[in-house]
Amino acid sequence: MARTLIKGATIFDATGAAPFTGDLLVAGNAIAAVGPSLTADDALVIDAAGKFLMPGMTEGHGHISFDGITATEGLMIVPPEEQALASARNARLLFDHGFTSIYSASEAKQRMAVAVRNEIAAGRMAGPRIRAAGLEISVTGAMGDEGRDHDPRQGPSMLVDGPEQMRHAVRLQCRSGVDNIKLDVSGDPFYPGTPGDCTPMAHDEVLMACQTAHAFGKMVNAHTRSIEGTKSCVRAGVDMFYHVEYHDEEMLDMLESMKDRVFVTPAFGLLYTMLHEAEPWGITREVACAMRIDELVAAGAETHSALRKRGIRHLIGGDYGIAFNPQGTNARDIKHFVDFFGYSPAEALVCATRNGGRAMNAAGKLGTLEPGMLADLLLVDGDPLADVSILTDAARLALIMKDGAIHKHAAA
Repeated sequence: MARTLIKGATIFDATGAAPFTGDLLVAGNAIAAVGPSLTADDALVIDAAGKFLMPGMTEGHGHISFDGITATEGLMIVPPEEQALASARNARLLFDHGFTSIYSASEAKQRMAVAVRNEIAAGRMAGPRIRAAGLEISVTGAMGDEGRDHDPRQGPSMLVDGPEQMRHAVRLQCRSGVDNIKLDVSGDPFYPGTPGDCTPMAHDEVLMACQTAHAFGKMVNAHTRSIEGTKSCVRAGVDMFYHVEYHDEEMLDMLESMKDRVFVTPAFGLLYTMLHEAEPWGITREVACAMRIDELVAAGAETHSALRKRGIRHLIGGDYGIAFNPQGTNARDIKHFVDFFGYSPAEALVCATRNGGRAMNAAGKLGTLEPGMLADLLLVDGDPLADVSILTDAARLALIMKDGAIHKHAAA
């Protein structure tokens, strides 16, 4: 059994304990020991003095098939062959940036993430762990419906109307091999007819999706910005909540009552870049405000600050893959959590690591640096607790390890 001994690092184990200087021993694909003055005669020894050792990060709102698009049209017109290659390339890009896991939200084609997941799991290509999602499931006239009476084209979604059509759609997705089902429960600023505070998907449709997906052992993701949409998702049994900008006290109470079961990923990164950095792509601040992006930023900051105080398990992940919010910059979310939601740097790193590992559902063996946990870890040249932004710089990652195997070792 191959062993690796990392010596003299500042260890951030993501359990909530303070960082400490010590050693970590990897045996096979798991962490064998953590502590001072460890020895192992047959191990590869890595001198980590002055460096920061932490768990690998999880992208909690993955869209690996989104490759620099500027509109939904960019997901529809790319041929599947090119889109498959882009998906594989983006998965590798995230891996090179310290994301050892990706929890997929949805993809441009049904089996894009499934195919990449399978190739990586079989050892035929390097990449992160992936929980794969397929197409979004939406309803007629809502987000994801790109058709019109005169142009009945298919967008990057499956459209249903009523519980029985929902049951069929979820079963089809499970048959295709996905791990996660994605529902478009609320509206969205990209669809003026159904803004973010409306709720086009009916509760009986959400409930049927959850019952059917859970019967297959799958998790359910929900795009939900509206108050009533989020309440419907809590009642129905949704596992992963995306966006969740608008709130009232009842909604906060409902999520808090489920805090040991559910996960919430604000997907804040795209909103931030649209408001502050997207002018070269024609989205001036005036355009963003006309889309109510400023309102979503303010509401999201308020809601997720309140959820933080209530102990909700937040994940990072900000709808990366848009031209002005590109793949590879995903770790920017950590600073957003500090700047907008009131997290300390250490708490934000827990969202990026431990919480993400729990959402990946790897039998509770992912996301912290403890004996018995899977050896997904990063060795950082610098201190992210002093400056979390350094995690956006792939050059600062001296070591990337997944499942006990070294993907990158800068000193090698």
